[in-house]
Amino acid sequence: MTAEAAADLSRAFKAIADPARLRLLSLIAAHQGGEACVCDLTEPLGLTQPTVSHHLKVLLDAGLLTRDKRGVWAFFAVVPATFDRLAAVLSSDTQSGPFVSPDLGASRALAGGTH
Repeated sequence: MTAEAAADLSRAFKAIADPARLRLLSLIAAHQGGEACVCDLTEPLGLTQPTVSHHLKVLLDAGLLTRDKRGVWAFFAVVPATFDRLAAVLSSDTQSGPFVSPDLGASRALAGGTH
């Protein structure tokens, strides 16, 4: 994995490490048409519009959401490809995953386990 790819993935993982952002992603994905406006999200989260907008910007910057401006409203939708990349990193198929290195067995043995 390149340093750039690791930085991109790290940004996405950091973005979803917040409970409000996880809820936002869930709400948007489940919303009719798979997209939602800030006005659709403030009440279910119990957060103010500026706070929700901040969280949406973090998710947008991390590549987890797209934004479509329509008049004065912005609609957000999840980016399935980004979630596929995150899922691949977390996959239990460690033999073909991106983090397998030739010395994995040796480093596990040195750590005293087979996690």
